[in-house]
Amino acid sequence: MGKLTARAIVERALEIGDAEGLDAVTIRRLAADLGVTPMALYWHFKNKDQLLIGMADHLILDFVVGGGADRPWRDRLRGLVEGLIRVLRTHPCAKNVLEQVDQGGVPSFLAVWDEALGLARTAGFTVEECCLISKYLLQSAISIADAPVHFRSSHTTEEIAEIVRVKRLGLQSLPAEKYPNLVEMAGPMVGGLTADFYDSFGVDLVVSGVEALAARR
Repeated sequence: MGKLTARAIVERALEIGDAEGLDAVTIRRLAADLGVTPMALYWHFKNKDQLLIGMADHLILDFVVGGGADRPWRDRLRGLVEGLIRVLRTHPCAKNVLEQVDQGGVPSFLAVWDEALGLARTAGFTVEECCLISKYLLQSAISIADAPVHFRSSHTTEEIAEIVRVKRLGLQSLPAEKYPNLVEMAGPMVGGLTADFYDSFGVDLVVSGVEALAARR
C-alpha cells in the first residue's frame, strides 16, 4: 500500500467503530487491517486517546460553518444544527466518539462551537446564556443524530426490527389504566417515526426555544 496517512487511519477506525463499536478500535487491530506494524500508527497517534480525537475531528471536518453572514441569525442557527446532524448521522459511532473525547481538543468541533456562540451573541443573549445555549444545541444535535443509527453498530436489520417489536409489545402490555399514554403511543415511542419527521421536529423544538427566549429580549 502507499504511504500511511492519518486520514486513512481514522477512516478505517470509524469503519470499525461503526460496525463493531469503539471497543473494537485498537492500535493492534488497525495495524493488522491496514497491513502495517503498530509502530507505523504511533507516528500519527501515540495512543487511543489521540486516535479518538483524530476520529472526532474527522467526523466534523467537512462540516462548513460560517458564510451567509447576511442571513438572519435564526436561519444560520437552524442550518448549523441541521448540518451537524447530517454529518454525524453518517456514522453510528459518532455520539460515542464525541462523548469519549475532550471536545475542546477537537479543532473542527471548536469551529462549530465558536459559530454557535457567535450566533447566540448576535441574538442578544448574555455571555453566560450564550455558553449554555451553545452547549444545549450541540448536545441536542449529537443526540438527534444518534437516535436512528446507534443500533446499527451491533445489530443486523432483522435484529433491530425484533428489538423494536419487543419494546413496542412491552409498552402495549402495560396496564392501560395506569399508563394510558404510553400504551396508546407505544408504536411511535419505540421507532415508528420517519427519520425526516424525527429530525425536523427535533430541530424545531430546540431552535424554537432559543427563538422564543430571544423574542423576550
